[in-house]
Amino acid sequence: MGDAAHEADGEGRPIERAHAAIVAEDVSRIFGPLRAVDRISLVIPRGVVYGVLGPSGSGKTTFLRMVVGALRPSEGRLFVFGREMPDRRVAARIGYMPQAPALYPDLTLRENLRFFGAVYAVGRRELEQRIEDLATQLDLLAWLDHQLYRFSTGMLQRASLAVALLHQPELLVLDEPTVGLDPLLRRALWQHFRALAARGTTLLISTHIMDEADRCDLLGILRDGRLLASDTPAALRVLTGQRTLEDAFLTLAGQPLLPVEPAR
Repeated sequence: MGDAAHEADGEGRPIERAHAAIVAEDVSRIFGPLRAVDRISLVIPRGVVYGVLGPSGSGKTTFLRMVVGALRPSEGRLFVFGREMPDRRVAARIGYMPQAPALYPDLTLRENLRFFGAVYAVGRRELEQRIEDLATQLDLLAWLDHQLYRFSTGMLQRASLAVALLHQPELLVLDEPTVGLDPLLRRALWQHFRALAARGTTLLISTHIMDEADRCDLLGILRDGRLLASDTPAALRVLTGQRTLEDAFLTLAGQPLLPVEPAR
């Protein structure tokens, strides 16, 4: 809702483009005959958790990859912190956690973090402190000197998040960060995400899990590459006249709701 020039934050205040974290203006990404992302326009303010909700194949990952500069839009313009992407100067201000961990399994967690810290040009003394702090926060301190091939799925997810946070990015982009994790670990990670947002970090998180989408400050609903709506989860329920976010999503996506079974 709203246009790319003026949208509202989670409290209904207008956002100027110059102060936004992300601005998309009629952005599309085309692969041959497929429009993976189809004319998306939105503004994401700084310091919020913005969720991108949609089923597999809806264009979530493609959009996130354009935001981090890994893909160039086929049409339209995409800005991060006021600079058109892709832009290497902005990339240093972004932390990215892809769906599949992009880590080195034969290296220890400490070695992985030192390697990526050097890539991000983090100073040696600061890097060692950051490694200790992140390992503590993400409950990986006892595993710092273990090779990653020994890690469980949940531990690899946390290791990937540690890499993404290593250089203290202003924008953290997370692609399905809790897939395959148990409920307790999912809750712990979301507590960490909320703490980051409270400190001013902007988070862009893709998900297909409804209860996670409901934790976001703002939510964009995607289907077939198109942005169907963008607002707070509560506002999306009001807009559609639905009590649950799942029913609101189905309404916006044009899917029939299942009949409610009478109580017995």
